[in-house]
Amino acid sequence: MKKEMKKAWEGRFTEDTDRLVEEFTASVSFDKRLYRYDIMGSIAHCKMLGRCGILSEEETQKIVKGLERIEKEIEKGEFEFDIGLEDIHMNIERRLIDLIGDLGGKLHTGRSRNDQVALDIRLYLRDEIEEIIRCIRELKRSIIRLAKKNIDTIMPGYTHLQRAQPVLLSHHLLAYFEMLDRDEERYNDSLKRINVMPLGSAALAGTSLPIDQDYVATLLNFPKVTTNSIDSVSDRDFIIEFCAGASILMMHLSRLSEELILWSSSEFNFIEIGESFCTGSSIMPQKKNPDVPELVRGKTGRIYGNLFSLLTMMKSLPLAYNRDMQEDKISLFDTVDTVKDSLSIYSRLLKEVKVNKEELLKSASKGFTTATDMADYLVEKGLPFREAHKIVGEVVRYCINNNNKGFDELTLQEIKGFSDLFEEDIFRYITVENSINRKRSKGGTSKNEVLKRIAEIE
Repeated sequence: MKKEMKKAWEGRFTEDTDRLVEEFTASVSFDKRLYRYDIMGSIAHCKMLGRCGILSEEETQKIVKGLERIEKEIEKGEFEFDIGLEDIHMNIERRLIDLIGDLGGKLHTGRSRNDQVALDIRLYLRDEIEEIIRCIRELKRSIIRLAKKNIDTIMPGYTHLQRAQPVLLSHHLLAYFEMLDRDEERYNDSLKRINVMPLGSAALAGTSLPIDQDYVATLLNFPKVTTNSIDSVSDRDFIIEFCAGASILMMHLSRLSEELILWSSSEFNFIEIGESFCTGSSIMPQKKNPDVPELVRGKTGRIYGNLFSLLTMMKSLPLAYNRDMQEDKISLFDTVDTVKDSLSIYSRLLKEVKVNKEELLKSASKGFTTATDMADYLVEKGLPFREAHKIVGEVVRYCINNNNKGFDELTLQEIKGFSDLFEEDIFRYITVENSINRKRSKGGTSKNEVLKRIAEIE
């Protein structure tokens, strides 16, 4: 009686694999989440084999029905995964043979696990990117809602984390919209390189069997087929590109996190994050901690680590497939899950942010934030900007040396001591409201420009 084959490659070996080696090399514990795509690809491959006469119509139907049954078993939690079979591909194939006999072994005709996994990941990532783009759009909508709600809210704009010029909070929030817009563009662009069908490359050299890769591509909605079989099975650029895009996206969310953390502190007191998105302290009863932004900020480092893990793994690999590449999925899956979770929770958190408009205006009015406007006033009177800059710098120094006076506390006589060009209208000119309304350059912080951008977006 023929011994039951447990390994796809058992014919070459006379000894069983050490159990520790099986556990060390198995990937089914994490790649089983690809089951739907593995079955989808196998059904398309099977139909192609039938179309090309490699399988009969009856054989094709039996295999397809067997694969559909396996998918239902996995979805119902009735499927038993065996680490001795290494990966999701062999677990499904073994179950198919159990269901329909040796005919199940014909499914692997004309393909290798090398091109099979390349196909599975592309199918998986294509769907996940569509979901991530949906999450990005939902967060963008949350930002727009918060911006419209605060269209008249004035805040201090910062450079070097020092008060710089007054801006609208809505304008500041829309900066994050622009970042997310670029993230969405990057992911849409990456689909061009993900959406390429590699099946038929086999182990690395292609196959001598009369297969039809274009037909498989049509069934799986791929616009084109890969053009080099060696590259097809060893290419992980599209995963690295996805993780690079994720790193940029998480960097954007981390910057937003940092500002929400600062703004919700008692030192700033600009905003209050809803209690349902905060936690307390086990020892300090008064604490209300912004844990969600802190965790997003922390998870960003992990996403960077996933990117560098992939780059390091691939940097010295000779062509074509190497077992090292099995590790790509751990980094990829973690990145996908973290990005989706971070986007989703921020879409909800922003709905629970309360803005302290009075404190923002008060802060925007301090720190000589309209100093540049004062210089612009002198420029409009005909003074070269560099000279105007110097004069206003002297005014600021005078204010600091006189009990840190504000511009609005100066008398006309005091201010004319620095330049005869100053007139009574200077005090209206340098209010934070007028400062903002005059920033009418395209993309500026004036209310009209912000409303124009919101209208363009909507």
